[in-house]
Amino acid sequence: MLNYRTEDLSPEEIAREVEVAGALAQSTRELVDAVIRSTVPHEEMEDVRSQVEALTARLRASQIEGAYGAVISSEGKVRNMGNTVVGQRNAIAPPLETHWSEDGTASADFHLGAAYEGPPGLVHGGVSALILDQVCGEAAAAGGSPGMTGRLTLTYRRGTPLGDLHAEGAIVKVDGVKTYVEAHIADAEGPTVLAEGIFILPRWAREQLAQQKQETFE
Repeated sequence: MLNYRTEDLSPEEIAREVEVAGALAQSTRELVDAVIRSTVPHEEMEDVRSQVEALTARLRASQIEGAYGAVISSEGKVRNMGNTVVGQRNAIAPPLETHWSEDGTASADFHLGAAYEGPPGLVHGGVSALILDQVCGEAAAAGGSPGMTGRLTLTYRRGTPLGDLHAEGAIVKVDGVKTYVEAHIADAEGPTVLAEGIFILPRWAREQLAQQKQETFE
């Protein structure tokens, strides 16, 4: 089983964590953008570096071991704040705020700045793949057929410009433990990258569901 842990927090405690850790992550995103685009003298950069190292040491004074993983409440609600696409604690994440529909669709409006550049002025193709993988997976989950990525095929129709973008995905069909999803990223002129994905319910999850069904009928 993946890195899941149980942690029960009140709605107020969760809101406070999102507020504080999310704000710190956003400030760190702005720092990354500033590092990329700054033209201050090297001496100024060296002084900033020493301050950043001191701040990093303060945060490392108390931390979990390894990756953040996912936190599950006793009610089964999942918080995935370390995720590299949607994680509110993760300064690498844009982050995407996805919106689900029970018919098996997921969508997000987001902004990609200088930190996500590949070709000059355009989003790196691997970043597009990262985002579409997440959106496809969320569409599968929204429709009640979650899974891990089994295959993801991308078609790059044209360069995706940095800036404001939209992504959405939808379930095409479900075949047993396999869920087929299509998705795309679009700018103001229309789709730039298309994706087709197959998401497979992992073995440990199948066994867990089977056990829950058995306990239900006992």
